[in-house]
Amino acid sequence: MSDLSLRAMTNDHGFRVIAARTTDSVREVLARQKVSGELAHGLADLVTAAVLLRETMAPDIRVQGLLRGAGGHGQLVGDSFPDGGVRGLAQVKGDRGAFSMGPGAQLKMMRSLANGSLQQGIVDVGTAGGVAEALTQYLAESEQLVSVARVGSIFAGDELLQAGGFIVQLLPEVDRPQHMIMTQRLEDFPPLEKYLSEPEFSAQMLIDELLFGMPSTPLGRQELRFHCRCDETLVLGALATLSRQDLQEMVDDGEGLEIDCDYCTKHYDIAIERLRALLTES
Repeated sequence: MSDLSLRAMTNDHGFRVIAARTTDSVREVLARQKVSGELAHGLADLVTAAVLLRETMAPDIRVQGLLRGAGGHGQLVGDSFPDGGVRGLAQVKGDRGAFSMGPGAQLKMMRSLANGSLQQGIVDVGTAGGVAEALTQYLAESEQLVSVARVGSIFAGDELLQAGGFIVQLLPEVDRPQHMIMTQRLEDFPPLEKYLSEPEFSAQMLIDELLFGMPSTPLGRQELRFHCRCDETLVLGALATLSRQDLQEMVDDGEGLEIDCDYCTKHYDIAIERLRALLTES
């Protein structure tokens, strides 16, 4: 079973459902970041939330989520890109076990708008009750969407077994009987972990359960995978923004520069000749 996001809408235009399996992508994110415990749970759910928000609001635009730990202890980053690439980052200094998603932890979701401005909103994760509940609150307050979001991940020790989630969005044309049916269905819907524990868990499984008995039409599908955007050109571009004095000091050091990508841990050796070229260009 591969990672996939699916979008569907009921034929009466009453509801839109977005579901995703993110297991393999998230597993790679956690391995690159070497996280465990609550950090791993938080990063897994954050990456899934970023995927679902992008598929709901901006399939063709990058979406980023930030999860700041309670007391400002550490920050997690989840990125979802239009080509299905996802990545994540754990920025935590000192005791990683001190990271908490309790009261005071904040979820910040960001996406670009057509006019170039940034749509963003912040929700207290601890008060909301978790990443999924915070995402539901974000959709209501920042996107003005009546929706229910669920994200989750299950582990065996430090090993991720499954990750995924869904968003059910209420559309303006829904009629009262269908609204009542879906409301009751969501109230009675089993915990997401029930589906995540299934060996054959998939995005389609969630779509089928949520829209059972409701004629619907697929709207789109997107294969998901871990993919970092870093390359040497981007690294050199970042170095080019440094002051001439900083570049000169690197050249004078005479040893080139070694840089590791925070997202994927890829190692870059920037030769002294490349630094001299940047100095000449600046």
